[in-house]
Amino acid sequence: MTDIQKLHHSAYRCRDSEATRAFYEDFLGLHLVNAFEISATKSGRETRVLHSFFAMADGSCLAFFEVPDQPFEFKDQHDFDLHIALEVDYPTLESMLEKGRTQGIDTRGISDHGFIHSIYFRDPNGYVVELTAQVEERSGALEPGAARDALDAWQRSKPGANLQ
Repeated sequence: MTDIQKLHHSAYRCRDSEATRAFYEDFLGLHLVNAFEISATKSGRETRVLHSFFAMADGSCLAFFEVPDQPFEFKDQHDFDLHIALEVDYPTLESMLEKGRTQGIDTRGISDHGFIHSIYFRDPNGYVVELTAQVEERSGALEPGAARDALDAWQRSKPGANLQ
């Protein structure tokens, strides 16, 4: 068993803090709970960074760094690559699907993944944000034993696997 208690925050670069705030606070409804400027690194190098935090209902946060003087390659991600998945209830999933489409935000879904249903948005930085609602009759899908079996089967079946 692990001593890790919960996610505090997950941090990402952003192009523009205000555009990011508008998406995460105004559109998704995550409250901006902290923002501070960093003017020097721990090694003493001068910098100019804004670090902002958006809180979820469980107290964990999504955080973003805007660093105007440091190049960063933002690129669109595939849904199955880098993405941020946030849990909602099913009525919220449906209302956010409509809200995204109404507001002209790149919106896809509803995808049935068996134990969850998901919709997808693209934020102003190109990151994919997935909203996911659990399917009640399949809520027991997150089981370590079954997950380990699936991973082992994958390892045996993928191209180049060492088949003994």
